[in-house]
This record gives sequence, structure tokens and C-alpha cells, in this order.
Amino acid sequence: MVSYMSVLLYGVGGMVVAGMALLVAFQEKLVYVPVLPGLTKSYPITPARLRLMYEDVWLRSSDGIRLHSWFIKLSPDCRGPTILFFQENAGNIAHRLEMIRIMLQKLQCNVFMLSYRGYGASDGYPSQYGITRDAQAALDHLIQRTDIDTSRIVVFGRSLGGAVGAVLAQNNPDKVSALILENTFTSILDMAGVLLPFLRWFIGGSGSKGLRVLNGLVRSPWNTVDIIGQVKQPIIFLSGLQDEMVPPSHMQMLYAKAAAHNRRCIFEEFPTGMHMDTWLAGGDHYWRTIQLFLEQNVPEKKDDESSREGNVIKSPL
Repeated sequence: MVSYMSVLLYGVGGMVVAGMALLVAFQEKLVYVPVLPGLTKSYPITPARLRLMYEDVWLRSSDGIRLHSWFIKLSPDCRGPTILFFQENAGNIAHRLEMIRIMLQKLQCNVFMLSYRGYGASDGYPSQYGITRDAQAALDHLIQRTDIDTSRIVVFGRSLGGAVGAVLAQNNPDKVSALILENTFTSILDMAGVLLPFLRWFIGGSGSKGLRVLNGLVRSPWNTVDIIGQVKQPIIFLSGLQDEMVPPSHMQMLYAKAAAHNRRCIFEEFPTGMHMDTWLAGGDHYWRTIQLFLEQNVPEKKDDESSREGNVIKSPL
């Protein structure tokens, strides 16, 4: 009996160690999926296919990686908000074009779509270190443009993109005017516990006392739950309650952490929204919710305000 139990315990221990080793060794392939199964890395379509006004933008990240992006305008003279969109982990920016087409019309905005390194036509290999720099390069490009209102740059991130966007907003409080998060996870370690439940005891969870023995081995931790409380800009959380990938509790936890330090937070649930289709399942309510958020937090400048830009008006003593 003792021998049998020893073998069983060794067997379970071996499985756990093997699982942890696989998680560490192949973590980038689990976190980043630039190519969908059965497809190629190239773009299946471009904005031209949807008759969108756009330009190809090539950037250099601070570590020299060449990045591809699309800047899509509603119209040549659109001065509405400019949405800096960060996508999910799987596929490339072309797979989000139908949603972006509707976004342009519903929100009367411009959209900048960044291909992370290793995605689409961008060079390099994805990592948290690199993608953080890619996001900064995209924002720096937008700030330098003269054909948009640079005071109305809004970051929109879905899933992995929400983690990217939270870091960018936290690092650029004076350049990013607002943050939109949709179906975003608290951290990669917490997601590992969702995907591989037998590892939960070893990795613990956000706010738990579990043995987070993998902390130092995770190269792309994306600890959004630790970042979100430091974001000072207005934030709206869009949560699909039927999300089959990221438990909706992750979004609730992020909102609670943010709202404890930031009064300009809004949480909106969409009962039938899944991980990738909350924008579709939410219908007009989804877009109206975002539109109201932008109207309240990223208002259009009045003509008299624009004409007085650069002038200092002193109040009488």
C-alpha cells in the first residue's frame, strides 16, 4: 500500500512538474498566436477591400523593430477622437476590420491599428518587453500628427490588447485621454490557472496566498491587475458575461481595483457577449455606451476654445 501511494504521489508530482516546465518553455506560444490555425501570417484583406480611407504606416520601435500599422480615417477632415486599437492575441489586425468599419461610423472617429511585432507585416517576435515598446511607438507617432486632435487620443484594448493598453495609459497620463478595456484578464498567471486548473495551487491567484512559484519564470506576466489601479484617466470596462476564454470575474476584479483609486470608472455588462463578439452581441447598446463615455470624458473642443489655444487668460484679482 505504501509503495502504491508513493508511486501515485511521484506520478502526480511528475505531471505537475512536467506541466509547469511546458508552461514555462512554451509560454510565448500560448500567450501570442500571430497565425490562426489553417491560415497564413499575411493579411487576408486590407481596409481598401472595405472601401475605407487609410494609409500604411511603418514605425520603428525603440529597440529598432520595424512595425506595420494602418491609420484609418472616417473622412479627410475628421477631428473626432482617434482610437488607438490594440487587438486580441490571436490573428492579425485584418481580422478586426469589420468591427473597425462599424466603429468608425458609430463613434465618428479615426482608428490607428498596430500590428504587434511578429504579427502581420511587422518584424520580430512578440514579448511583453517588445509589445510595450511597440505600443509606445504607435502613440508617439499619433502625438506627432497634425491631421488629428491629439488631445483626444483614446486607447481601446480587447483581451491581450487591454493589458497592452493599460500599461500604455499608465505610462502616458498626459497623452492618453481615456482607456477602454474589453474582456481583459487580470494576469497571465491567473489565465494559466484557468486553462490548466491543476496548476492553481502552485500559481495562486490575484490577491491569494497561493505559492506563485512561477512568478520569476514568466517572461510575459501582463499583470494588468497591478497596473490598472495606477491609471488616472477615465476607464470604461466592457464585459461579455458569456466570455468563454476570460472569466468575467477578471473584469470585475480589474474594475474594483481601478475604482478604488479612480472615480472616473464605468462598468458595463453585456449578458450575451462572448470573448470575441461582445461588440456584435451588444448591438446598438454597445456602441451607444462607448459613445456616451467619449462624449462625457473626451469632449470635442468648442470653436472659441480652439481659437484661444496657446493664449493665457488670467482671472481678475
